[in-house]
Amino acid sequence: MNESVRVLVVDDEEIVRESLSGWLRKDGHDTLAAPDGRAALEALRAEPWDVVLLDLKMPGMDGLQVLEEARRERAGSVFVVMTAYATVDTAVSAMKLGAYDYLVKPFDPEELSAIVRRIATQRALVRENESLRRALKLEYGFHDLASKSASMERVFELARAAARSSSTILVLGESGSGKEVLARAIHAESPRAAGPFVAVSCAALTETLLESELFGHEKGAFTGAIARRKGKFELAQGGTLFLDEVGDVSPKLQLDLLRVLEERRFQRVGGTGTLEADARVVAATNRDLGKAVADGSFREDLFYRLNVIPITLPPLRERREDIPFLVQHFLDRFSKDLQRGLTGVSPEAMSELLCHPWPGNVRQLRNVLERGAVVAQGNVIQLADLGLTQPDAVRGPSLEDPLSLEEVEKRHVADVLSWAGGNVTHAARVLGIDRMTLYNKIKRYGLRRSEPGRTVAAGRP
Repeated sequence: MNESVRVLVVDDEEIVRESLSGWLRKDGHDTLAAPDGRAALEALRAEPWDVVLLDLKMPGMDGLQVLEEARRERAGSVFVVMTAYATVDTAVSAMKLGAYDYLVKPFDPEELSAIVRRIATQRALVRENESLRRALKLEYGFHDLASKSASMERVFELARAAARSSSTILVLGESGSGKEVLARAIHAESPRAAGPFVAVSCAALTETLLESELFGHEKGAFTGAIARRKGKFELAQGGTLFLDEVGDVSPKLQLDLLRVLEERRFQRVGGTGTLEADARVVAATNRDLGKAVADGSFREDLFYRLNVIPITLPPLRERREDIPFLVQHFLDRFSKDLQRGLTGVSPEAMSELLCHPWPGNVRQLRNVLERGAVVAQGNVIQLADLGLTQPDAVRGPSLEDPLSLEEVEKRHVADVLSWAGGNVTHAARVLGIDRMTLYNKIKRYGLRRSEPGRTVAAGRP
């Protein structure tokens, strides 16, 4: 089905206006006719028009004058000019003023239909791209990464500042802590947001394959190279290249990456031509690169090139107050994907989620909740739905450093109060006790508020 657009037809000849308007209406487009330049400008000021079909030779204001002024009034409109007095100069002048195309009278109406269809298709693609871009920004923008953790707020503050620059960023953190999500948020908030975000895992490929993946290759560069192939640096032109697990790159490719970062140029494998590397690099690793430099497995000069703006993501176990936010975020997504009205998790399930050590960090939490969303019988995920086992050290002390049951309860009550922002009603619901019992425990354990919205155990760091 053809896209419908709104077309303003501007011509001083009535028969031309009526015939063109009638033709375009048969194509399914809405039209309005204007007899001169002044009327056209009034119509443009009154409401937006997708396409303006504009005659160049008219009494009073000619088409070029109308075009120049109309472009200021409605920059989003597309202008197609037409005239029976075609010259190279008028064509060039019209194009310089922003005309999309140029028709010479008399022309085949089918030619006009083809131009308008092309404009309609392009506008539909632009709208779709803008919609996708907004969706991506909602998915990955910093506003979607709200946190009650002071450490994460510091991360977001640094990342926002870094996003506005063109500097190389090194994201550090354990596996599953959200390094790629943060990299996408940086891209979405950067001046390069309209460009591509291209990700590659440096740990998933052999040295030869990774070299081809990064830089591309020419036909015949190696066995199996049956055609020229663009690499990730080339595909990320004008955008962001995310190098995940960069700490696992081989010594040879470390040198190649260093050269690209220093010279902003590269060559395809087997090629002789030099290509520009106009991609902002965000690298990530779960390795201690400082230690890798010390033991000689990672180049010191590359480390300094990557480590321009280091951002360290804390593991989930160090920011448990964020777990309820993440739980709700994932449940909203699973509700949409699974077309289920999931409303939350039970108090027992939330208590377990808050206490779990999460060695796999946010990725593990997401997987656990996805399982719960799939197997839950009702709208609330129960503890049994999560399928969590009870690791040896889930609830605190190891055998080498045991705590009393009273101390474990004291710490857990303090953690839940902290998550609830000091709200006793919410905390009691999660703990599965009534408010008076919780007040008694707060008094018994000497819990106090060290700052607004945060409750800690007296004497506990």
